Amino acid sequence: GYPTLKFFKKGVPYDYDDARTTEGLIRYVKERSAPDWKPPPEAVVTLTKDNFKDFINNDLSLVEFYAPWCGHCKALAPSYEKAAKQLNIQSEPIPLGKVDATVETELASEYEVSGYPTLFLFRKGKKYEYNGPRDETGIVNYMIMQQGEASKLKLSVKDVKSSMKQDEIYVMGFFDNLNDPKLRMYMDAANAMREEFSFGHTLDPKIGDAYKTNPQTVLVFTPERYYTKYEPKWHVMKLDDIKDEGDIVEFVRKREVPLVGQYKANNIKLYQKYRPLCFVFYTVDWSFDHREATQLWRNKVAKIANNHKEVKFAIADEDEHSHLLAEFGLDDSGEEINIACYGPDGKKYPMEPMEEWEDDEVEEYITKMKKGKLTPHLKSQPIPKRQDSPVKTVVGKSFDKIVKDKSKDVLIELYAPWCGHCKQLEPIYKELATKVKKEKNLVIAKMDATANDVPEAFKAEGFPTIYFAPSNNKENPVKYSGGRTVDDFMKYLKEHATVAFKGKDEL
Repeated sequence: GYPTLKFFKKGVPYDYDDARTTEGLIRYVKERSAPDWKPPPEAVVTLTKDNFKDFINNDLSLVEFYAPWCGHCKALAPSYEKAAKQLNIQSEPIPLGKVDATVETELASEYEVSGYPTLFLFRKGKKYEYNGPRDETGIVNYMIMQQGEASKLKLSVKDVKSSMKQDEIYVMGFFDNLNDPKLRMYMDAANAMREEFSFGHTLDPKIGDAYKTNPQTVLVFTPERYYTKYEPKWHVMKLDDIKDEGDIVEFVRKREVPLVGQYKANNIKLYQKYRPLCFVFYTVDWSFDHREATQLWRNKVAKIANNHKEVKFAIADEDEHSHLLAEFGLDDSGEEINIACYGPDGKKYPMEPMEEWEDDEVEEYITKMKKGKLTPHLKSQPIPKRQDSPVKTVVGKSFDKIVKDKSKDVLIELYAPWCGHCKQLEPIYKELATKVKKEKNLVIAKMDATANDVPEAFKAEGFPTIYFAPSNNKENPVKYSGGRTVDDFMKYLKEHATVAFKGKDEL
């Protein structure tokens, strides 16, 4: 950004981090120009196998696994260091650490690090995914929010009810003493899911009586808005025979969405992991004058959903999700209600628009979708008439023919036209393709992932995303996470090719 201020001492640059005033500049320079001034030690703790276990046994800590050559790691480093300084001066300090995964290979392997940078949050030695931002303020705020237990003690039925949200599940644990080891398991399970759901626990038998339950029980409450006659208002889990918190996590996960909930901006990630997944698009309006009509349609869907428990169903407001309607090719439908599903194979299956809702028609459509007897809708640019570039252009309609060709190894870049990193990679990628163009069993390809559908296994997670699809395992492509120079790509291809580079030692 501009302006950026750097202070140089004996050729070494330091970020200017004082006030941008006359007084701040004078104070900063005076302090650092003193002959005996030395830069403060790094706030981020360097971790090795010798101090790693002690470090992660703190109440709360954050660890970055990085590689010295990784560009994203270098970009993260200044923000990570500044965040560490901020978190070190909190009333309850939160330490940040870093591991050079190219040196501490055993640690990287133990924690299944496959890309850089990888960040893990630890609570008293237990590992959790870090799902927060990667800028200074975002890291600080996220880690402060992670302090304390996710589950809150509830002292009354009123307290429990006030904690429930109208459109999200609520999880409640019932116990009779604070030293119950099952309570600790429940607390650990709550910490593992704290960013997704709300949790409470109680020791008060009166609250248990209100919900007709006993100690060592967990209840998962269905949101009141999504009640149907086909499922209970709350799901009951007895903790008698559980082995660890994983059993509780699994129980909650299986009940994290109701029979027919609503697909919204804040739960897209929750729903999108399910396949098959069916959407019913219409005007979803929960205001007083329209909630009855909204529930009328939802209950029609619930009747169908009850017959197909292996399929997840959700209603979706057609205006809020107009882009999704377009993805299924239904943007010009004109009908009051539209149905579309992601099938078991992840492909898109829109239902032919109905003038009026007919249970039998919907049942037939869902059954055919599950059996793979429908033709999928495929978003695709036109297939190029000519391929003059050494980098082969792939579109939705040509993906299977080119990328899934079992006679060839394929390296494919999924890009976006507006992506700066993609533009930086373009000349390198083209040079790579030129260098290997004599390899008849190797294809270097690219595809605009914003204009074409890709199979689930090749999902783009940011741009560019690069996959290697070996000739002998097209259904399980490997996400490329190495360096982005021609030499890096060549080394990778030499090591992983299955039919290309028969004379590998010549490279």
